[in-house]
Amino acid sequence: MRSTLVALMFSGYAVGGMAAAGLGIWLLPLFGWQAMFFAAAVPLILLPLVLRGLPESAGFLVRQGRQEQARAILQRLSPGQRLDGPLIQPQGAAAKTSIAALFQHNRTLGTLSMWLCFFCCLLMVYALGSWLPQLMRSAGYSLGSSLSFLLALNFGGMFGAIAGGRLADRFGLPQVVIAYFLLGAICISLLGLNGPMPILYLLIFVAGAGTTGTQILLYASVADFYDLSVRSTGLGWASGMGRVGAIVGPMLGGVLLAAQLPMTLNFVAFAIPGLVSVLATLVFMLSRRQQANRENYALAA
Repeated sequence: MRSTLVALMFSGYAVGGMAAAGLGIWLLPLFGWQAMFFAAAVPLILLPLVLRGLPESAGFLVRQGRQEQARAILQRLSPGQRLDGPLIQPQGAAAKTSIAALFQHNRTLGTLSMWLCFFCCLLMVYALGSWLPQLMRSAGYSLGSSLSFLLALNFGGMFGAIAGGRLADRFGLPQVVIAYFLLGAICISLLGLNGPMPILYLLIFVAGAGTTGTQILLYASVADFYDLSVRSTGLGWASGMGRVGAIVGPMLGGVLLAAQLPMTLNFVAFAIPGLVSVLATLVFMLSRRQQANRENYALAA
């Protein structure tokens, strides 16, 4: 269930992208591009109200001594479970860890490959999110059609994340991540070809699943890979590497657009990080397998 729940939570990013694209289709022809900035301010105004309803984690409440609040949250997660005794924080869960801990206990390959996946995936997410409408407009599509492509991209990200979470619970996260990266790279590379509109929407939908949807699954992969004592540190550093890719992605799109390359080459360039991520995920799988073998050998000894 963990992969499904994590994917469902992070799919809010794709829902927001769909809302932004839908508002753009409606607002831009009527009020111009300035209206989008006013629309973007509305979530910031609502944020304090949303935060009031956001519960703290059970682990944090236990560390603060707020046993009853933690018990209430855990009871909602597992109604059939009896929680009569005092709640105890797992040993090591509250300890502060440094980046060095991410490379201990045979985690070096896994950590580096996960960082590369985050970098490449967010590069693709932000490159497509920033430049897909402009690239499609330069290919001759109208503004409304270009924004509807962005809507399809984010819808694919939302659907892909939720479906991927269910698939990961059944077949394993790395296997699903590899399939998503590969499908996403293939579909992105085909976007530069002229084809019927239904085929184009389908390619963009799958590209959204293979980028935004995969990124959401990567968060679940980090949570599954690291022990509780280093999980927050691992997630923070992986996200930080991903944000570097988020900076590089729009810059790459700008460079490609300025170079006036053929449309096909632009999308092939966006797809290459997906293929790199396939290789990185294979290394990650190998690292996990070696780590599991060492742990089993140590237990047997």
